[in-house]
Amino acid sequence: MAQCVLEEKECIGCGECDVCDLDPKKKCDNCGKCIENDADYKEIEIEEVVLNL
Repeated sequence: MAQCVLEEKECIGCGECDVCDLDPKKKCDNCGKCIENDADYKEIEIEEVVLNL
């Protein structure tokens, strides 16, 4: 079974990981508005790649 990306447990398909950080009523659409804008460039550190095989 897949691992939850938010907590140390198995994924139960709750969808909490797909919620927008700025508007909890909205599903994340990867708009990037939650990333700080005061830098010369933007980056996101990738901590892990999860493969659902």
